[in-house]
Amino acid sequence: MFGRRKEPHTIIIANGNKIRHFTLRPWMTALTGSVLATAAIGYLSATTYLVLRDDLIGASAAQQARMQHAYEDRISTLRAQVDRITSRQLLDQQIVESKVSELLARQSQLTQRHGRIGPILERATINRAELPSSTPVPPSRPDMRATVDVSQPLVTAEASSFWPRHAAPATGRETAADRADQLFVALNKSLEAIETEQIAGMELLAEDAFKTADEITGALEVAGLPIELELGDDAAGGPLLPIDGNRFEAGVKELDDALAKLEAAKAMAQVMPIQNPLPGRSISSSYGVRRDPLLRTPAMHAGIDFRAPTGTKIKSAGQGTVVNAGWNGGYGRMVEIDHGNGLTTRYAHLSRIHVKEGQTVEKDSVVGEVGTTGRSTGPHLHYEVRHNGSPIDPLRVIKAGRKIENLL
Repeated sequence: MFGRRKEPHTIIIANGNKIRHFTLRPWMTALTGSVLATAAIGYLSATTYLVLRDDLIGASAAQQARMQHAYEDRISTLRAQVDRITSRQLLDQQIVESKVSELLARQSQLTQRHGRIGPILERATINRAELPSSTPVPPSRPDMRATVDVSQPLVTAEASSFWPRHAAPATGRETAADRADQLFVALNKSLEAIETEQIAGMELLAEDAFKTADEITGALEVAGLPIELELGDDAAGGPLLPIDGNRFEAGVKELDDALAKLEAAKAMAQVMPIQNPLPGRSISSSYGVRRDPLLRTPAMHAGIDFRAPTGTKIKSAGQGTVVNAGWNGGYGRMVEIDHGNGLTTRYAHLSRIHVKEGQTVEKDSVVGEVGTTGRSTGPHLHYEVRHNGSPIDPLRVIKAGRKIENLL
C-alpha cells in the first residue's frame, strides 16, 4: 500500500430532495480523533482528581508533618550538641588561660631571678677573667602571648605533669588542641630547664669562686704571709639539714658568700708584696744560713740577693707607703716600704733612691737603682720581706705570687 494514493471517503446525506455530501480527509479524521481522545483523558483525569483529592491532600499533609517533626528533632539534637561543645570550649579555654597564666608567672619569676643574678654574674666576670664554659646564662624573655592565643578555645589532649590530665575526644588524628597542648608541655619543660640551668650555673660559679679563693689563701699561707679574711663565718656550725625551701635563694646566698670571700682574698693579695722586684734576674745568694762573703763564717742571711748591673731599675713588690729612704748602716742606701698587716719590704745596697719617706707607691713602681753601697762585695739588690719585724723567705713569697698571678 505504500506509495499508492488512497481516495478520501465521501459521506452523502439525503433528506427528501435535498442531498448533502462532504468529504472526510485523513487529517480531519486524525484531528477529530485527537480532540476526542484529549477530551476523554481530561474528563477522566478531572474525575479521578475529584474522587481522590481528599486522599492526596491528607497524604501530603501527613508527609509534611513527618518532615517537620524530623527537622525539629534534628534541630534539637544540633542545639544540644552546640551547647555541649560551647560548654566544653569554655571549660577548656579556662584551663588554657590558667596554664598560660602559670607559665607567665614562672617566666616572670625566672626573669626576676635573672635580674637578681645579673649583678652577681657581673661580679663573677670581674673577679674571673673568663667564666667556666658550662655556666649557662638565662636567655631573653620570650613572648608567650604571641605564641599561644588564649582567646581561641582549645581542647587539650594531655597536659604535662605540671597540670592535671585532661582528655580530648578521640578523633584518630592530631588536632590543633593536641598541638597546643604539646606546646604547653614544651614551654613548661623549657622553663624548668632554664631554672635548673640558673641554679646549676650559680652553684658552679660559687664552687669556682670558693676554689679560687682557697688557692689564693693557700698559696699565701704556704709563703708565710698573714691571712685575715673578715667574713664573719669562722665561728659557725650545727647539724647539716637539707634545703626544704627555695633552692634558688640558697644558691644566691652561697654565690654571694663565695664572691665575697674571693673579693676579700684578691684585695688582700693585691696589697701584699708578692711581685719580683727584679724580674728576669738570677739569685746570687738565697735566704737562710750561709757563709758571710766578707768574714767567711756562717751567718744568717735575712733576704735574697739578685745579681744585676749597677743602675738597673728596682720595682716595688707591692702597694705600700715608704717608711725609710736613705742610708742605713750595712744596708747602704735602702728603701723600706710598709704594705700593711705587719708586712714590710727592704731594698738595700742601692746606687740611687727614687722615692722619699711618706710617699705612697704602687705595685711595680720604681723605687731605686741597683748599686753596691754599704756592706757589699759587688752590684746587686739585697731584698727582704718581713712580718712584724721577723724576716721570711722572699723566694717563697715570689713563688706564691707567680702561682696566683693568673687568679688575680
